Amino acid sequence: MNFTKDQLKAIKERNNNILVSAAAGSGKTTILVERIIDRVINDKINIDNLLVVTFTNSAAEEMKERILNRINEELLKNPENIFLKEQVTRINKAQISTIDSFCLKIVKTNFKSLNIDPHFRIADTEEYYIMMLETLDKFLEKYYEKNDENFINVLEAFNKKYHDKSFIDIFLRVYN
Repeated sequence: MNFTKDQLKAIKERNNNILVSAAAGSGKTTILVERIIDRVINDKINIDNLLVVTFTNSAAEEMKERILNRINEELLKNPENIFLKEQVTRINKAQISTIDSFCLKIVKTNFKSLNIDPHFRIADTEEYYIMMLETLDKFLEKYYEKNDENFINVLEAFNKKYHDKSFIDIFLRVYN
């Protein structure tokens, strides 16, 4: 592939943070894969010593697949390269995941120093929504009891027909 000057800079840049920002479908994943391959081949960095995070599981899987394909392409050019052969097996241990999965792994690994139950789990979407509504109910109840003037003014501004549903809907939309 013929890369632009800026793309090559993103692939080759070392000892600096870089930001690759471009529209969807513009080749960001390709550039990142090439940057990783360049580090593996030229800098002899084991693939499982890198942290690669994405926003979706499908992007993480695609990234891992592309990296493996590029390693295999390089192995075809140089089939005796033991280091590259090792990378094929190391890719299964590589930390190529969503940011959520990475953070979860950090929390699970460090639960003791974080002083949390080692058997914690992440709420699913429905549980999360129910917990959010319960928290909002407690919040509203607390401020109703205080009869806080600013709170009452906000409620009146956002509530239709003087019930909490409109306020809660708006709050959840803004929060999300």
